Amino acid sequence: MEKPAKAPKAAAPAKKKAAAKPKKADAAATAASSRESTRKLRQGLVVSNKMEKTVVVKIERRVQHPLYGKIVLRTERFKAHDETNMCDVGDLVELMETRPLSREKRFRVTQILEKVK
Repeated sequence: MEKPAKAPKAAAPAKKKAAAKPKKADAAATAASSRESTRKLRQGLVVSNKMEKTVVVKIERRVQHPLYGKIVLRTERFKAHDETNMCDVGDLVELMETRPLSREKRFRVTQILEKVK
């Protein structure tokens, strides 16, 4: 049994040229913005500043109970790096995730949103 002859293939259409590469400045800006967006930002209340260049920040979040549906508060305490020792107990601060700075410090204070009076 002979196989039927295949029809000749038509010429493939010409490929389009790739778009021009972005300039280095644009690529650097894009890389920096994509890198920044992956770091977590949190807001919380300073509960302790007794250590040098370290503060303990309490972050509360509201979550719905999986079975009963009630909204409950979940509290986490993070140790954060405070380079200038400007934070006082009661300040509202913004934290940014960073590389491990010590055994427990994984955040740093980026700004003080509200000073205690």
